[in-house]
Amino acid sequence: MDRGGHMGGRGKALKAAGLALAGALLLGIAAAGWAYWHLNDNITGVDINSALGDDRPARPSATPSVSASPQDTGPLNILVLGSDSRSGDENEELGGGDSEGARSDTAMVVHLDAGRTGATVVSIPRDTLVTRPSCPLDDGTSTSEAYQVMFNTAYAVGGPACAVKTVEALTDVRMDHYIEIDFSGFAKLVDALGGVTVTTDEDIDDDKSHLTLQAGTHHLDGTEALGLARTRYGIAGGSDLARIELQQKLVKALLEQISATDLLTDPTRLYRVADAVTGSLTTDTGLDSLGELMSLGQSLGGLDADAVTTVTMPVVQAPSDANRVVAEEPEAADLWESLR
Repeated sequence: MDRGGHMGGRGKALKAAGLALAGALLLGIAAAGWAYWHLNDNITGVDINSALGDDRPARPSATPSVSASPQDTGPLNILVLGSDSRSGDENEELGGGDSEGARSDTAMVVHLDAGRTGATVVSIPRDTLVTRPSCPLDDGTSTSEAYQVMFNTAYAVGGPACAVKTVEALTDVRMDHYIEIDFSGFAKLVDALGGVTVTTDEDIDDDKSHLTLQAGTHHLDGTEALGLARTRYGIAGGSDLARIELQQKLVKALLEQISATDLLTDPTRLYRVADAVTGSLTTDTGLDSLGELMSLGQSLGGLDADAVTTVTMPVVQAPSDANRVVAEEPEAADLWESLR
């Protein structure tokens, strides 16, 4: 009787433990499923290919389909914009605006080499005077072609599709993908990574970006890193080109921080990083799912920060306006030719 009672109690305990384990597994699966759904639902997609149609630069003839596919390792050109396009309290506190006053103050063309062994990041100054092509609008109408206008007006008047079309008109390089991140998302990303270490060559005191730093090495949190990316008037010259130099330093520092952070061994931090990125992201429809973004990320696994080159599109002072610049030729054309 005692033995039978003991075995019966043990059986009940094993059964309870099995049920508890099964329940935990189900909860884990449910949590993982919810996390995937949440991250996937975070991303906003824009169908730029349909909006622009066939009137675009051709992809390299040797890789007609590979270059558009994030999971393959052919060359890719991605237009990356930093903007204050999304409304909300967080963006307002960080200096952003509402969707009515959307701006794209940071524009970079990221070229990924075939094999993903190297990358070139080309900054386009927002003060560059360009010919802005006619762009399609959501209501079926189009904007008018405009001459000698600032580059960043393209996003303001026509959103992502017009930004892509203007870059393609300026460079004659096909943008395979489009990625846009807003103010609050950038700050959250830096915080999720544990901050970023940057060395500045001069003192910074900028009321507009709310950043004050002495020259030297600093470990910045998200708000400070965003302030650095937006700093212009608190540095010598106060030009957009000086701000671009800071942004390029920040890009390098972020890549180094990501490389030094083993996200795969820290699921909690990995989720925070993924949530920060996807929650602030607008992409073309070729990258608007978690699976597609993960494929792109996995293809970059072997890309070291030292293999990333940052440059600025060659420019000279605009003849019509000392406060604006224009592409310097033939240097600018040669640069874009190297990315085709």
